[in-house]
Amino acid sequence: MPGLKAIIDALEPIDGGWRGSIPDTWLQGRTSYGGLSAALALHVAQRSDEDLPPLRSALVAFIGPLSGEITIRATRLRRGRNAAFIQADVESDAGLGLRATFVFMGTVESKVTYEVGNAPDFACPTPDDTTFKGENSAFFIQNFELLDRRDATVGPTEWLRWVRLQERDGLDPMVELVAIADCLPPAALKLVGGPAPVSSMTWQLNVLGPQPRTTDGWWLLRANADYAKDGSSSQEMAIWNADGQPIAEQMQSVAIFA
Repeated sequence: MPGLKAIIDALEPIDGGWRGSIPDTWLQGRTSYGGLSAALALHVAQRSDEDLPPLRSALVAFIGPLSGEITIRATRLRRGRNAAFIQADVESDAGLGLRATFVFMGTVESKVTYEVGNAPDFACPTPDDTTFKGENSAFFIQNFELLDRRDATVGPTEWLRWVRLQERDGLDPMVELVAIADCLPPAALKLVGGPAPVSSMTWQLNVLGPQPRTTDGWWLLRANADYAKDGSSSQEMAIWNADGQPIAEQMQSVAIFA
């Protein structure tokens, strides 16, 4: 079962881009797990220009299914003195599957320092905690180790879960973060009461610092849907590291066919 690093290492340069493949063990339904597709797009974007500053924001559109052989191309949209906008497209035999705009930006001096909100009261897993690993051999979740919180403090449309990649050695921290960030099920599925056909449509991720770091690979992910109607839902998402520091804020639009 190839991990993310093995998939990245297997990418081959071609004229104007890179060629690779999505293993069946990274699928969700008939398409690639969105975090994997976006992580591969980010990897190629990082290598498309020299001396890029850290990633600060990503705008991702899930346009169509991705599986099997893929091609990734990155294009500079604009590069200024402190920020760079890079577009990355991921295609398969079915056509364009993902388009992402990555914003890379260095730190600048500012008199503004402000943040709100605390990490949820959910301690980082220890070696004595019983975690679980995804076991479905045809589903991407087998690549992760997880610990859920399912008590009364979790809302009716909320997921709260510690997540780490089972194979993470040698990964760029930003690529690892993007691969982790989309790992939770759509929060509105809790209203359905069980499995249902869903499809993420768009995803925005804002990184809250120049370099994400955590301990032992653990990240705390939260997703909470605040709207679900007529087959469409909107959810807010957040990520903290093992020390309770905020790492990223996110938002997704998800289609629900139930």
